[in-house]
Amino acid sequence: MYHILIVDDEKIERRGIQFLLKQIDVEWDIEEAANGRDALERLKQKRFDIMLTDVKMPFMDGLQLIEEAVKVDPEMKTVIFSGYGEFEYARKALSFRVVDYMLKPVEPEAFEKLIKKIISQMESRQRTKKITEKGLSYVKEHALYGLLNGKSIEDVKKESGELVDIQEFEEIKCLLLLEFMGDFFNKAGVEFKDEILQVAGEDSLYLNLNPQQSVLLLKYDDVSDVKNMAQSVINYIKETYQEDCFIAIVNDIAESVNLEKAYNEAELLMEGRFYQPERKIYVSESTDMTGEESEHTNDDTLMKQIKQDIRMKDIAGLREHFGRLCDKYRNKTDFSQIYIKFVFSNLLKDIYSSMPKIDETQLNEEITQLYSVTDFKTIMDTVNNNIDRLEKSFGSSPSVLHREIETVKQYIYEHYSEELSVDALAQSVYMAPSYLSHVFKKETGQNISKFIKTYRMEKAREMLENTHNKIVNISYAVGYPNVSYFCQSFREYFGISPQKYRSQGEINEEDISLDQGSEITK
Repeated sequence: MYHILIVDDEKIERRGIQFLLKQIDVEWDIEEAANGRDALERLKQKRFDIMLTDVKMPFMDGLQLIEEAVKVDPEMKTVIFSGYGEFEYARKALSFRVVDYMLKPVEPEAFEKLIKKIISQMESRQRTKKITEKGLSYVKEHALYGLLNGKSIEDVKKESGELVDIQEFEEIKCLLLLEFMGDFFNKAGVEFKDEILQVAGEDSLYLNLNPQQSVLLLKYDDVSDVKNMAQSVINYIKETYQEDCFIAIVNDIAESVNLEKAYNEAELLMEGRFYQPERKIYVSESTDMTGEESEHTNDDTLMKQIKQDIRMKDIAGLREHFGRLCDKYRNKTDFSQIYIKFVFSNLLKDIYSSMPKIDETQLNEEITQLYSVTDFKTIMDTVNNNIDRLEKSFGSSPSVLHREIETVKQYIYEHYSEELSVDALAQSVYMAPSYLSHVFKKETGQNISKFIKTYRMEKAREMLENTHNKIVNISYAVGYPNVSYFCQSFREYFGISPQKYRSQGEINEEDISLDQGSEITK
């Protein structure tokens, strides 16, 4: 629908113009004003697409009205009508950005032709605006993707130039990592972004990372508000897609350079999925958990992680988790010594049980000594000495951890065209999904979902360079049944559309338009 304002001091003239407009097969919202002053008030209260105005009117003539109207809405199209055909009127009117100048009485065919020309111009402008906005959106998403993957703010500024407002990234205070069980975004499609922003708020930033993960970035970090919003997102996804969504929340992000660190922290929090599967929201301890009960809960989580480390012969992981357990109780005064000794004696039993030859006599002696010590450092030293013994007992043979990760990587290389979820990969090597994610990142330097996406994107690039396959076929070949989502992911990863990459930089409106149709078929 187009909003149009007719301005003329003669009622019969206004009705005549309105009659001519209704003969054109266009949906109109038509309003009238009897003089320039009344018209200007209407323009200040409501936006109009087109204004049709007479020249000679009381209080404020047409030329004065146009001069003021341009200040209110410079994009509005204006046509001037007058019985006075002097060239000076036309020349002056055109200097105020008037689209055209018509003499009264208006000739119907010429009027219809003029109005259709104006509509065509507006539609063309709207298409151009959408293309520009979408193009800038892709540039912003690529910049954000870079920050989340370790690019410096200086590099991002250099790459994006004036196209991205870096200050918008610097205002981010909170990161939410959304994670799903399978290839959710291949099914949900690119429209999901707009849906989630309606739930989270248009002021938020959103980015898909891979078929199983995305991030929401907020400009506020009040824990209560963030958790309520996260629950709203979870509820919306469950009601709309019948899928479970897990969210990890990291607050207190001071600057955009910390986005990679915040993302890594969120991934660590997400490991809680295995240990507390009933929970859907995971928040860092400093903002979400207080008191003795939460401390005991964290003990259980760390002990389960340590048991996994021992089983997988992951000495580095064992030392890391043991260090975190020690950090919790160093200089603690609100827990009894008996409880702390109980926790660490159980850990000692787990270590002994993985030794090639269990010396129960020595174990009992060490536990007895552990209960008799009077300082926490001696407890830590006792367990650390046994971790050293455990490491020696494993010898120089490749760790179970390394072999399992290599198995997972090989499976990805051979099945990248299929749906690949962390849960399914974890089942193939008999590991918990969260633990697989943890050790995979430790072994390879990147999380498993990012590893899959990187491999798929590189294979897609190879196919674009070395084959004449249609983009739709390449999309399926690299594991993206949703072609629009594949094109979006390729842009985020490489900063350029698949078609544009294939054509070696040829500028093409289809590369950045909302309509992916032409891109899919080439």
